[in-house]
Amino acid sequence: MKAKMNFSPYRWLSFGMIWLGLGGMHAQANGTAENNLETVAVLTRYDVKESSREAFQQALKSYVAMALMNDHNIMAEAYTEQEQPLVFWVIERWNSKAGFEGNAQLPPSQKVDCLSENALSKAAQRLYIKDLEPVSKKQWRTEAAGNDTPLTIMLFVDAHPGTEKRFQQVYHAAMPRFRGEPGVINYQLSQLADDSTRFVTYEKFRSEEAFQYHLNYPPIQPVIDYLNTSIRQQPFQKGLHRLIAVPETDSRIRIHTSKN
Repeated sequence: MKAKMNFSPYRWLSFGMIWLGLGGMHAQANGTAENNLETVAVLTRYDVKESSREAFQQALKSYVAMALMNDHNIMAEAYTEQEQPLVFWVIERWNSKAGFEGNAQLPPSQKVDCLSENALSKAAQRLYIKDLEPVSKKQWRTEAAGNDTPLTIMLFVDAHPGTEKRFQQVYHAAMPRFRGEPGVINYQLSQLADDSTRFVTYEKFRSEEAFQYHLNYPPIQPVIDYLNTSIRQQPFQKGLHRLIAVPETDSRIRIHTSKN
């Protein structure tokens, strides 16, 4: 697919509706609905050249909009790093491998792949992860309130071998209270699929103030104590990424998810 082709969001929408309508019947006919049903959670990092920033951002907007319309999708979000605006992340979860791979065949996904051939300053990095504190699709799609200024935090943690179970236990004990904070929209702890000593948190707050409240919330202290003593690279803040959501493509194709 050539990058200079004109792929409007509405053309992608047409392609997608056709695929979404026929793809499910194809899966049932081939029995794939019974296979590969484990949730697929993926983080993809793109380091984009300045000259390609706008085009790449538009492509990611369309990718996310189409993904959210797919019945196989649990959540999909695109971000840029607050301190490194040329670094983009796509965070997504799918209810099956078949759904994730089927989405990769749609024009918005192919457009991102096509742009990536020349728009990136280095190869994209894709990480497969496993959620350790699973939540429902409805909870993943909880929307920010109209007066919120959301901030999403990712913290990558490389645990010293032999301490990873303790890290999970510390987080598991604190998770209900973290999720109960008034300023928290979503909170998740995940483990990299190919390395049991590596973890990543997903922390979506309603505002910067809510994040600062969290950092001073007493139940976080056992987590901080672990991070200060039991990870490979100090200080732990080196693994922290502050993410700002890429704006929606167009209000006419905005996905309303609060009732899902």
